[in-house]
Amino acid sequence: DLAKSNNYFRQVISTNQYSQVVLMSLLAGEDIGLETHPDVDQILIFVAGQGSAVLNGVTSQITAGDLVVVPAGTEHNFINQGDGEMKLYTVYAPAEHRDGTIHKTKAEALADTEDHQ
Repeated sequence: DLAKSNNYFRQVISTNQYSQVVLMSLLAGEDIGLETHPDVDQILIFVAGQGSAVLNGVTSQITAGDLVVVPAGTEHNFINQGDGEMKLYTVYAPAEHRDGTIHKTKAEALADTEDHQ
């Protein structure tokens, strides 16, 4: 329910010693952005919308109810190809973002990333 009601691009809701839970919402046509986490495993659970997952250059379709596992070191991107928002929650192990992070938009997330490199 939290993931379905989230309208922010990224919202960290729980950070623990070995993992983190983050809500995400992608606008129609928006993507997470091609990335690789060298030392972080990621599990994504899609609760609304449809689109594609790209893992190490291999594309597959995703929809609500799908779960995708992204092992550390895997180049990945997720693209909303529907007309509405794509909603999901993701688990990072270990944590990837600062506790309490909220990025209302993808542009805000990108600016924050550039500020902390």
